[in-house]
Amino acid sequence: MSNRILALAAVMTLAATGCGMSPQPGQRQAAPATTAPATTPAATTPAATSSATPSATQDSRPALAETRSTMNPDLKVEVVGLNRLKGKHLVVQIRLTHTGDGKEVSWTGQMGDHTRPLGEIRWASGIGVLDERARTWILPYKPEGGPCLCTDQKRDGIGYFVDPGASITLYAVLPAPAGNPESATVVTPLAPPMLNVPISDEAPQGDFPDPDAEPVTPVTRRVVLPSESADRTEETSDDGKDLQVNLSSDVLFAVDKAVLTPRAKAVLARTAKLVDASPATQVKVEGHADSSGNDAINDPLSARRAQAVRAALAPLLKRDGVAFQTKGYGSRRPLYSNDTDEGKRRNRRVTVTFAKPQAEPVRPSQDVVSTVGPGEDLTGSTKADGQPIAMEITGLRRLPGGLGLLTYTVANEGTAEAWYNDLHDGQDWQSYKYQAASAVVLTDQDGRRRYLPGRLQVPSGDEAGSYCACTDVSGVRLGTEKFAPGQKREFWGLFALPDAASGLSVKIAGFRELQVPIQ
Repeated sequence: MSNRILALAAVMTLAATGCGMSPQPGQRQAAPATTAPATTPAATTPAATSSATPSATQDSRPALAETRSTMNPDLKVEVVGLNRLKGKHLVVQIRLTHTGDGKEVSWTGQMGDHTRPLGEIRWASGIGVLDERARTWILPYKPEGGPCLCTDQKRDGIGYFVDPGASITLYAVLPAPAGNPESATVVTPLAPPMLNVPISDEAPQGDFPDPDAEPVTPVTRRVVLPSESADRTEETSDDGKDLQVNLSSDVLFAVDKAVLTPRAKAVLARTAKLVDASPATQVKVEGHADSSGNDAINDPLSARRAQAVRAALAPLLKRDGVAFQTKGYGSRRPLYSNDTDEGKRRNRRVTVTFAKPQAEPVRPSQDVVSTVGPGEDLTGSTKADGQPIAMEITGLRRLPGGLGLLTYTVANEGTAEAWYNDLHDGQDWQSYKYQAASAVVLTDQDGRRRYLPGRLQVPSGDEAGSYCACTDVSGVRLGTEKFAPGQKREFWGLFALPDAASGLSVKIAGFRELQVPIQ
């Protein structure tokens, strides 16, 4: 097996022309996938005989983790392979099984990475892993000769659809998480992340393109977790490396002024405590304006405001060895859209950025699927299109690196079809690139802090914009908020979690606020 993977001449030839070819077991079969003993290997086709025709052998490997597609609950999503290569690459294999008896289900659009344009809907480019400690969403490599080191519908000869009772197996090759972890969180665009999937150092079953055979570019998205004080005087973004504290200029200063108000002292004192708790030796203080006015006014005003915050913040620190850098950017670096009053208010800010404090490690959840404790009433109800809509929170799980995963279901308990669009009817100032189930807020009542959905940040030079680290409800997934009578779907979102909290208040769209324990 180890000689087969990444070594055969046919694989190398294919890799040199783009993404290499991997014969996938069990594609477009008439019988559903079954669970076999762990000792039963999945049949593979040698790379030397690869063609556009899928293998005729059913992929019967046991699942390492499984979930269901939010858009098509009849589509079962299973991880059947998670293998580390050469200590630095990862091969992820996902089996999709159509467990229903209705019409065929398309997989190509659902499995695509929506954070980058690929030109065609044919790649399994959305398969990846979440490196919680590094706050990084890791996606398949981009090879020099193609867009994705992953299953290609056209090249691999896989149909667009999964028939009822059939299954297909897809793959992606990507960078391995740092630190050689024993397990990883596997992510797809289809469904909630699958936690604690064990990583094997054995060669994966099948033939895959060699990421070392040609130049490849890692594709990663920084996971940024925002939160804000209950009084909304400041907003913090945590990317796992730095804290970015955005102080409201409306609180710090009078209109068109750079003299701090009496209220500013309490706001800056909280920021000073964060700097004291961090290992930072450099602190950046940057002034920003909204789009009102012009550069001749905004640039010098934002610079003076940054200098005023630096002058007041420095003496509040209780430790030495911290240097400051100040700069004013005027209106050139908005966080949010200036098309709304709330977006403008949040863009009027002074940003203080420094290395984040190091929190004590917290034991992650051990379950891929978790439920809340007995006796907890974590349900809500509303109406849409005249139909009763029910919601139930199924878990709020603590992950490594200060992350939390919220999962919940929404169901149509009526007798007619209904669209429930309130999930994406969140704060318009958040300015996500596409609509998502972002109308969710977690609140720490004791800490007087609100936690907002995480963001996937695309690096400069790629497709611009922020993407919600939550269930997508746009594009090919537009029908996610459409419910047939009796239909239930599971949604998810990533959030920051306060270290000491045992539970949080959760408000989802128009449903009632609930007190939810952290698992």
